[in-house]
Amino acid sequence: MSILTDEIKRRRTFAIISHPDAGKTTLTEKLLLFGGAIHVAGAVKSNKIKKTATSDWMEIEKQRGISVATSVMGFNYGDYKINILDTPGHQDFAEDTYRTLTAVDSVIIVVDVAKGVEQQTRKLMEVCRMRNTPVIIFVNKLDREGRDPFDILDELESELKISVRPLSWPIGIGEKFKGVYNIYENTLDLFKPDKQKVSERLEIKDIDDPLIDETVGEAEANKLREDIELIEGVYPDFDPEAYREGRIAPVFFGSALNTFGVKELLDCFVEIAPSPKPVASKEREIDPNEENFSGFVFKIHANMDPNHRSCIAFVKVCSGKFERNAPYKHIRSGKVLRFAAPTAFMAQKKSIVDEAYPGDIVGIPDTGTFKIGDTLTSGEEIHFKDLPSFSPEMFKYIENTDPMKSKQLEKGIQQLMDEGVAQLFINQFNGRKIIGTVGQLQFEVIQYRLLHEYGASCRWEPISLYKACWIESDDQEALENFKKRKHQFMAKDKEGRDVFLADSNYVLQMAQNDFPSIRFHFRSEF
Repeated sequence: MSILTDEIKRRRTFAIISHPDAGKTTLTEKLLLFGGAIHVAGAVKSNKIKKTATSDWMEIEKQRGISVATSVMGFNYGDYKINILDTPGHQDFAEDTYRTLTAVDSVIIVVDVAKGVEQQTRKLMEVCRMRNTPVIIFVNKLDREGRDPFDILDELESELKISVRPLSWPIGIGEKFKGVYNIYENTLDLFKPDKQKVSERLEIKDIDDPLIDETVGEAEANKLREDIELIEGVYPDFDPEAYREGRIAPVFFGSALNTFGVKELLDCFVEIAPSPKPVASKEREIDPNEENFSGFVFKIHANMDPNHRSCIAFVKVCSGKFERNAPYKHIRSGKVLRFAAPTAFMAQKKSIVDEAYPGDIVGIPDTGTFKIGDTLTSGEEIHFKDLPSFSPEMFKYIENTDPMKSKQLEKGIQQLMDEGVAQLFINQFNGRKIIGTVGQLQFEVIQYRLLHEYGASCRWEPISLYKACWIESDDQEALENFKKRKHQFMAKDKEGRDVFLADSNYVLQMAQNDFPSIRFHFRSEF
């Protein structure tokens, strides 16, 4: 077997997704703890400890206690190389999460045992279903009062529209939480609240082992046996192949904050999760085992290091081996580029890498060369399928409040828009800049980052818009006619494409009826 095949086999690239506050960032930290990538977990919510979570490193994230940008972290665990992409849970940053899901081979969904499935989780699951991405579910916060585990399983099936199969089962919940019976490995894990250390594990012969009665008490042991009997009767046997095809989701229970149930999840995950899969390009399917390198940019991040005004393009390696200083073709521009300082990540800590394999995420310093969705190859002309960008739902005019800093503002807006945090439209009628986002919080983040990273101050002015739609038509005359009639509502996006800004649903429907030869798009395909 070649080195390439070996390296691909040991890669596991996945995203952790959930609703805000379900414990996603805490779970990420604990996985890093097991991988030896960090040695002490930062208590994310506690201000007494000034160590914030490893994956939340932007200034604004530390202040808010939420993740606003996808962090990439790679580490080794046993024989495996694990790449975690920690995504923002807050719905205002859903765009970033959708794009991240195009760069992973599997997903772990975190669900809060008290709240169950929340709206954001449903939306993200739809994206996973569209791409047949395999999903593992981690039901978190069992050390707090919550709902009955069977109710949670029913809700997961009905809300996420996927079959589930528990691979671990809780003994008690909240105050009465004693531990978890690991169905997958047939072991019993006893719960002791501890943020740093792992609780003890007992090897048992089977579910009837009297050791269970001794450790958790007779009543609890009997209830556990009844539950397990019910599970074995109701749910199908676990089939790893069905999981890899996205037809069934294994479920684990635990408490990420107390590092409980996390190792079981990780051990099972590395064993059953898929290694990097073939990726569809417009021309053909790209197999990871191909000799020639190919990859695509799924994210651009400005100012990873505030001391150097640098952008970094995150490239997902799809096939072959990426090598430092090797010549690669940038398909959109046709240029051949070499990268002297490609980096691998551990959240904000970067280290230069000499090589990377399919499934790995490489950071490439970007001086404005890259756009989201760009393809890099060893020379072959291929284009990876587009990453969607959805029509924004909120709009505001952005105005400069310091005329001396207009250059900085210009540069800041351009770099932040390239990152894909929000979208820029320039009104053709009055030349004013309009920023469109999917949520209110985005405006605050943009304003904060412009000030702190570019020294540019701005203010927002209200504008009443309903939707931005990209328009095109095969009938040039009808298109020109439409643009004349609607000239007050016409804008260009940053690629110079025509965008119609409808100020109400009624106006949009009228436009669609009056101009049947024009196509209105609600997502731009980059």
